[in-house]
Amino acid sequence: MTFIKNLIKWLAVAIISLIAVLYITDTDYLIKAVRTIYLKGHKTAYLEDYKEMDNRVVETNTPIPWPNHTDYNSIKETETLSKVNSENGTIAYVIIKNDSIWFENYYDGFNENSQTNSFSMAKSYVSGLLGKAIQDGYIKSLDQPVCDFLPDFCDGLAEKMTVGDLASMASGTNWDEAYYSPLSITTRAYFDDDLAKVTNSLKVVNTPGQSFKYASGDTQMLAMVIEKATGKKLYNYLTESFWKPLNSENPTLWQVDSDSHDLVKAYCCIASNAKDFARFGKLYKDHGKWNGKQILDSTFVAKSITPRFKNSPEYGYGWWLKTMNDKHFFMMRGHLGQYVIVEPNDNVIIVRLGHSKGPVKTVATFTDDISVYINEAYKMLEK
Repeated sequence: MTFIKNLIKWLAVAIISLIAVLYITDTDYLIKAVRTIYLKGHKTAYLEDYKEMDNRVVETNTPIPWPNHTDYNSIKETETLSKVNSENGTIAYVIIKNDSIWFENYYDGFNENSQTNSFSMAKSYVSGLLGKAIQDGYIKSLDQPVCDFLPDFCDGLAEKMTVGDLASMASGTNWDEAYYSPLSITTRAYFDDDLAKVTNSLKVVNTPGQSFKYASGDTQMLAMVIEKATGKKLYNYLTESFWKPLNSENPTLWQVDSDSHDLVKAYCCIASNAKDFARFGKLYKDHGKWNGKQILDSTFVAKSITPRFKNSPEYGYGWWLKTMNDKHFFMMRGHLGQYVIVEPNDNVIIVRLGHSKGPVKTVATFTDDISVYINEAYKMLEK
């Protein structure tokens, strides 16, 4: 009995000491990481982790459902698509043709209204909000210096950084995009309760505006710029700029770092459903128009879905770009295989949400699953 009491006492001392060390070394964010992710059996962020986080509601007011196509769900999934959906844990797969739902299916207990984390698909929304802020007169242009809004980035190379550099992933900062390392700045940003402090600690180590380097910190910094320029919380600006005007069917949630600091995790973490996510793809497909009204400047839209750098044809301003079989796609992409894929010439939108993009865990590359989701959709459409 004495042994057990001593064991419990020493375990308590060890735990208290460990927590103290985490606070002393400014790594106490790992406590939240363990509680919300690792103790639940996950190695990284997952689809429904938003339930463990602080969120803000993005409202809708006049929901208008997508119409169903005359050939709605008349074709079944191909065997290849069904196999990949099963292996990768797909929870939603939707094909929209001519602005109508041509095919939709949901899996693993999820349905058309289920909220799940979109991860980096949020970056496209933030880039769109930059375009909106320029359109609304809050920001002069893509060439306005970040220093005009964030004083921590006014010295040395940082002085040359523009808001356009942030939207095109060309800031030149030392951000390390490492999802599976508990000590990376990416992990810290996901769990720290003061995201502005984390972002302001970044250093510009390369000349901005010269080349593409995928960095979630760029989008986070861009969000801080937009909030400073507009005087509005980003979740409110998303509500009034896009979520309500696009007649979204469901309110959505956007994670914030904490209730006290109230800064959105702008590089990720909008929780919604496949068909409401698809609306933003349709907006860009239609050159910024929605139901005949110009919601977003068409010139900004065109620039967003055009490569900024010749050496990086895969990225524009907040959107991924891919050519396959003489077709040109632009897309929103998220960490575990969240996609809104648009082919404007064919008037096709493909949405896939799920638990995994397959065994390959590379960052900022086109994994094989994307080609499967595109190819099999077109095979179905051609039947």
